[in-house]
Amino acid sequence: MDLPVIEVIPLLREKLLTNRIVILQAPPGAGKSTVLPLHLLNEPWLASRKTVMMEPRRLAAKTVAQRLAQELGEPVGDTIGYRIRFESKTGTKTRLEVVTEGILTRKIQSDSSLEDVGLLIFDEFHERSLQADLALALSLQIQRLLREDLRILIMSATLDAEHLAKLLNAPVVTASGRQYPVTINYVAAESDKPVAMSVSVAIRKALRDESGDVLVFLPGSGEIRQTMKLLEEDVMPAVVVPLFGDLPFQEQQEAIMPRKDGKRKVVLATSIAETSLTIEGIRVVIDSGWSRLPRFDPSSGLTRLETVRVTRDAADQRAGRAGRLAAGVCHRLWTESTNRHLTAQRKPEILDADLAPVVLELRQWGVTDAASLPWITPPPPGAVSQAADVLEALEAIDAKGITPRGKEMVKLPTHPRIAHMLTLPGMTTSVKALAADVAAVLEERDPLDRGAGADLGLRVEALRRWRSGEKTSADRQGLMRIDRLSSQWRKFLDVEADNTAPDGFVIGRLITAAYPERIARQQSRQSDLYTLMNGLVIKLPPHDPLVHQPWICAAHVDSGKGQGKIFLASPVHEDD
Repeated sequence: MDLPVIEVIPLLREKLLTNRIVILQAPPGAGKSTVLPLHLLNEPWLASRKTVMMEPRRLAAKTVAQRLAQELGEPVGDTIGYRIRFESKTGTKTRLEVVTEGILTRKIQSDSSLEDVGLLIFDEFHERSLQADLALALSLQIQRLLREDLRILIMSATLDAEHLAKLLNAPVVTASGRQYPVTINYVAAESDKPVAMSVSVAIRKALRDESGDVLVFLPGSGEIRQTMKLLEEDVMPAVVVPLFGDLPFQEQQEAIMPRKDGKRKVVLATSIAETSLTIEGIRVVIDSGWSRLPRFDPSSGLTRLETVRVTRDAADQRAGRAGRLAAGVCHRLWTESTNRHLTAQRKPEILDADLAPVVLELRQWGVTDAASLPWITPPPPGAVSQAADVLEALEAIDAKGITPRGKEMVKLPTHPRIAHMLTLPGMTTSVKALAADVAAVLEERDPLDRGAGADLGLRVEALRRWRSGEKTSADRQGLMRIDRLSSQWRKFLDVEADNTAPDGFVIGRLITAAYPERIARQQSRQSDLYTLMNGLVIKLPPHDPLVHQPWICAAHVDSGKGQGKIFLASPVHEDD
């Protein structure tokens, strides 16, 4: 069927011919991601150069690449390819690469003039992720200083396009939507009930009263699992499937694609389902009204996850998922009064994020003054200064700029803290293998239950026992993800897996390399309270065995209000 974006392609071509930057505003389902790029492959100003389209998430990048390739009747890796972290499918004939944000930044760093690129497309830019803002700022500088012929197309469904247009002096092309009508119902959730409980009630009612598949928005994977558990108590007239970022790609695809057996489907999703993905068969959306976002506190140097009200633009985009293929309905678990007071748009991540990765990228780029770049939203000076302090402690930068160690670290697709740990000089083979396991555990979701305690060594031990074929109570899927990532780091370090029992103090030394300022001293013998170097008091979970350790290094900490909560830590030997 003809999608709304088809109608504006002639105008868009005209604008791209005469403008270096163009903004496309089109509603969800208009074909921005899966149709438009194919119509721009043969523009005369591209010459022999390729198009690079940035997607905010790995799932979107792979799925969009597959659908574009299908439209051409080709396998992925021919005309259409993709690059994501630790995985790529491209070839000598590839003319359109779909990449994730960090990959685009890597490409810019490796080729400062982007000689082989004629068009950069920033998809779903309204999400305003940190890496997207960084990549756009670097691209704009390349365009202004080195490549006047480089085109930049910024695409969004809900962005304030007029404001961005004035900022960039760029024309706006708007595609009118062909969204089917979506009936909005407000069903106030009981404030004293957990989110999962309110959502499960709404799901049961929707399956009774509505037709078609159901898409449910929840804050995070924890609430998804709780909801699945509650629904297991019933004989469900539908198949319940999860959809969140940590799932293996095949399981994510099962949530997106229609079922071959024709059964109804309930998809329990995080905000990942707000993106350019069309989930086939959805006629009903249930929106919990909450999102979980990381908030960085420059004063403590720590990040905490906050569950916050969804913004109005995100709520509208969620509701729109019900009307892509036919008329639908959206049940919002809040009141109309609450809806009127929702924040209009999501806050750019750059205003709340840990800026250490960005500052390291800027030093590699040769920029010492972050404010000199053409940002859409400039990074807060205080957060930039704090990030520079962290990077100096990690030996990545000094007064002269980026250090040789920093140049080694910036090549790794991970946070500078993890990169510093993985590039420690003088590591033995066994310590390298342990560093790969520790890095993977830190980057992936915790495979142990919440009551398992904070000792990071228990996670490494569970991973190694599982890898040896032993039975373990840890989450098997979680261990598989951790091992996949560990294997990538082992390739980088050129070592084989080591399945011997890990030494907790060696783990402590590795953690200290990543978080030197998070060494903490026990307040009194057997106390669960520890004091960080900056004076912040942090607390172990109840009855945690680490209380026998006078010194620890805390890797995952919620800074909290007044007192932080320790999620992952390791003992540190006093001699170290």
